Amino acid sequence: MPAVLVTGASSGIGRATALRMEREGWTVFAGVRNPEAGRDLVRAASGAGRLEPVELDVADQESIEAARAVVAEQSEAEGLRGLVNNAGIGVGGVWEFVSLDDLRRVLEVNVTGQVAVTQAMLPLVRSGAGRIVFTSSDNGRWAPPYMGPYAASKFALEAVADSLRLELRRSGVGVSVLEPGSIKTAIWDKGLHEVDELDLPEQSERLYGDVPGMLRGAFEAGKKNAIPADRVADAIHHALTASRPKTRYRVGRDAKAMILLRAVLPDRVFDSALTRAMRRLEHR
Repeated sequence: MPAVLVTGASSGIGRATALRMEREGWTVFAGVRNPEAGRDLVRAASGAGRLEPVELDVADQESIEAARAVVAEQSEAEGLRGLVNNAGIGVGGVWEFVSLDDLRRVLEVNVTGQVAVTQAMLPLVRSGAGRIVFTSSDNGRWAPPYMGPYAASKFALEAVADSLRLELRRSGVGVSVLEPGSIKTAIWDKGLHEVDELDLPEQSERLYGDVPGMLRGAFEAGKKNAIPADRVADAIHHALTASRPKTRYRVGRDAKAMILLRAVLPDRVFDSALTRAMRRLEHR
């Protein structure tokens, strides 16, 4: 049976992908930080014993090496047919005031962690004639205000995937990038909670307007219009199994529309339209 490692499998896109690939008959190594999340995944699986939770923190090199050892031992000579780099976090804020510790954290998890896992697992992917999938975002193609740290990490991840895809041509290892828009995951509730905890100085509102209000409106709209995580899992399944996988998968009408608009509109026209949209959210 082909084997795949899915990072960030505790919830959302990672969970949907792990369960989808397990139902398709794959052996799934589900990377989770919380053992209880792993047990919950096993309970939700088909019961055929094909889903194996693996404790994995992509920001911890020792955790990555321990996970690599588990995957290498259990996949034996077959290697990995797929590596889905899905783990990630969101960090927002105003660039002038954003905590540098928060910035380092989002880059560590969303960029450095993806590279670290890829470096550790690449020999197994190569031996399994496998493929690598990165979960980016439509915000890897356009950067909204007040979500700059998150967008910066996703722009960087796009660059990682593009250069890696070229470097691995000789090895025959394919690389695809997922660029989903609003997806039904826990990220919206987490985002709303973090908005309430956002620490901005007194002059912020005078300089930038009601940033928490704009973010809250954006998160509420995103949550309302989100599509099921299974839609992204479908795209990942295609990336891992199709004879000619796409290099990029844009999932959701909002993602397709925003990426297209960003590509065709001049910068200042796009900026004006987006600024008006954010102000409408501010005055809800």
